Amino acid sequence: MTHPAPETPSAAPVPGAHACGPGPDRRGGLSAAEVAERVANGRVNDVPVRSSRSIREIVRANVLTRFNAIIGVLFAIILVVGPIQDGLFGLVIVANTAIGIIQEVRAKRTLDSLALIGEARPEVRREGRAVQVAVGEIVLDDLVLLGIGDKVIVDGEVTEADGLEIDESLLTGEPDPVLKHPGDTVMSGSFVVAGAGAFTATKVGRQAYAAQLAEEASRFTLVKSELRSGIDAILRFITWLLVPTAIGLIVSQWIVGHNDWREAVRRTVAGIVPMVPEGLVLLTSVAFAIGVVRLGRKQCLVQELPAIEGLARVDTVCLDKTGTLTEGGMDVLELRPLTEPGTRPADGAPIAARPPGDDSVLRQALGVMAGADARPNPSMQAIVDAYGTLGPDAERWRVLEAMPFSSARKWSGVQLLEPGGTEASWLLGAPDVLLPAGHPALAEVDELGAQGLRVLLLGRTPLALDAPDPAKNLQPQALVVLRQRVRSDAAATLRYFEDQQVEAKVISGDSAVSVGAVAASLRLPGAEHPLDARTLPTDPEQLADTAEDTTVFGRVTPQQKRELVGALQSRGHTVAMTGDGVNDVLALKDADIGVAMGSGSEATRAVAQIVLLDDSFATLPSVVAEGRRVIGNIERVATLFLVKTVYSVLLALLVVFTQVPYPFLPRHSTVLSALTIGIPAFFLALAPNTERARPGFVRRVLRMAVPGGVIAGTATFVSYALARSDSDTDLKADTSVATLTLFLVAIWVLAIIARPYTWWRLVLIAGMGGAFCLVLIVPWLSDFFQLKLVGVRDPWTGVAIAVAAGLLLEIVWYFVRRSLDDAPRRFRRGAATRDATTAS
Repeated sequence: MTHPAPETPSAAPVPGAHACGPGPDRRGGLSAAEVAERVANGRVNDVPVRSSRSIREIVRANVLTRFNAIIGVLFAIILVVGPIQDGLFGLVIVANTAIGIIQEVRAKRTLDSLALIGEARPEVRREGRAVQVAVGEIVLDDLVLLGIGDKVIVDGEVTEADGLEIDESLLTGEPDPVLKHPGDTVMSGSFVVAGAGAFTATKVGRQAYAAQLAEEASRFTLVKSELRSGIDAILRFITWLLVPTAIGLIVSQWIVGHNDWREAVRRTVAGIVPMVPEGLVLLTSVAFAIGVVRLGRKQCLVQELPAIEGLARVDTVCLDKTGTLTEGGMDVLELRPLTEPGTRPADGAPIAARPPGDDSVLRQALGVMAGADARPNPSMQAIVDAYGTLGPDAERWRVLEAMPFSSARKWSGVQLLEPGGTEASWLLGAPDVLLPAGHPALAEVDELGAQGLRVLLLGRTPLALDAPDPAKNLQPQALVVLRQRVRSDAAATLRYFEDQQVEAKVISGDSAVSVGAVAASLRLPGAEHPLDARTLPTDPEQLADTAEDTTVFGRVTPQQKRELVGALQSRGHTVAMTGDGVNDVLALKDADIGVAMGSGSEATRAVAQIVLLDDSFATLPSVVAEGRRVIGNIERVATLFLVKTVYSVLLALLVVFTQVPYPFLPRHSTVLSALTIGIPAFFLALAPNTERARPGFVRRVLRMAVPGGVIAGTATFVSYALARSDSDTDLKADTSVATLTLFLVAIWVLAIIARPYTWWRLVLIAGMGGAFCLVLIVPWLSDFFQLKLVGVRDPWTGVAIAVAAGLLLEIVWYFVRRSLDDAPRRFRRGAATRDATTAS
């Protein structure tokens, strides 16, 4: 372990020189001419990093769909047999597809701009100076600098190492960090957990080990979520159901209407078109795309689409204290000496002399330690700000060796040649780790921690840093008291989670007492009983019990954070993890949803699904609310679409078995779908919704849609059959009665789905009813849509049947809704009974 080399060229050869390199002397990095030569030759890191699908992929995904193909063929048939009024459904599909493309392109542009803002800019050394470049500007043989939290962008060979530890778990699965020395290989996709160093890029672009994986993982995708999987399952079932039903309908209509084959074709198409829930996939994509745009305006980068849905399902949020509840910066509040002047450790090694009441030696030691840290963390940066410029006295200290802070060992250290000529190691870290249990100083540490202050111990030992246990025989010198900056928005955000029945847990590497004090100051329930993670049980069941019952955890190692997340998941919790440091990476990766701060380490941003670019913890409620809006509203509109599919299939089957003309023409299906489903669904899909998403999407939707569709289809066919029994009316009048009945039942379904009512929902329902009245009343509209109510008996019979069907809907859906509401309670009671049985 050596201190980082100065940023000036050195004559020493660098191990592992590449054949294309600038020669044996590479510590100063490439020259501008060498960079230009490599760019001209294409030896540049040109992997395209995209946050979204390309425009071509968006167009293809929205146009080339199974149902668009079906609708397109039917539209072409109608264009042949005419009239154009019956082809309106094709124009609606074109408009819907265009809307989907436009919205997703908007989302793409938002994501691309946010990804550019949040893109990492690694440091490289060129012509002896450290400069920041874009990821795509790294060239072969570049000297890339590394510090804690940096992600290895390309493959390379280590040229400088100062306690450099690389975590390769995301590539190899091995959780333990690897200590790197000059000449060792580093792989893209790994990240730095301790120390600093530099490496020479040996593979760039698509040749790098993790280039393809990184590109694929960074894309904005529509994959793997319960919502998408559920909709796909429903659509597959409908496809199989549609084929035989459509064949039967075609045969029956040709038999019934053999004297007018054009009329038979039109009514066959009218029966097939409403079976296809073509707008469901579109509205799902539009709702997600608009959600991304809304969150983008709040500087929230959604790196994977399912993250919006996932966070809506979250019932537990695990928060890292530093960077989440508190801001990244700290201030040194006090330096408290612990050792009386002139005292010595057990082995008699002298301590740097300091006059009584003078702590200048301690300040100098801290200043030297801070200066030896190439990439200081927030705690060390506060010490740099306080003691980093102590004048000529500090220059008499000489750094022999440095060991940067590691979240695993909880301390950093330097081996110094002191002004008196004595060699000694100075350690700075967690007091309860560096000191034995029961040490008198720990009582003072607990007292300070209980006030929400962060306390570090400065100690001195004659042992070298590479000793098996450098902290052995450590002589405590002083307590460094730091004040953390609590985020102004943290308390309000925690209240939001509490109101939404989302449990917040604080999991931190800091002292349990200190973490508990910060959480208590924010009035987090359960913060008064913090738990030191060193006492966590190892048994998985006991660990899960502890994870559920405890709110605040301190002294948690990175591996324990991961285990706590897994323990909560084992009890059925959907867990979100927030963090900003490399010690959070493993937990972020394993959590259902990982949320990283924009100013956090590059490693955390790489594995998180959501990145808060402005570091605002207060943005999280907006993300949760957006997810709930999308999921809850898609469930509403899915019910509407599937009610239409069910009643369309039922009507087709009844027509096949009774050998009568299909009740509707395509134009009737178009106006019914537009007024009772298409237009209302668009507004409902974008409405506010705070209800937490629950599992069982398909089951709930079908339990609501199937009875609604059966009742609507039955009522429509009954009114149609009664109208046909009247010999004084023609088929147009019979169709008009059936259309009126179906509209009334469908608008009743809409009224149930739209609850609870708000003013705009009532206006929406009334507006759809008014629009249908205009179609019936305005002469040119009624002629265009071939709707004409004849007489009094048949129309009022249809109205009566619709009212009866609506009342039956209310009764059936009351029991369906109650059974759905009881299901979570029965599940919780069953889980509690199983837990009690296990405990006994």
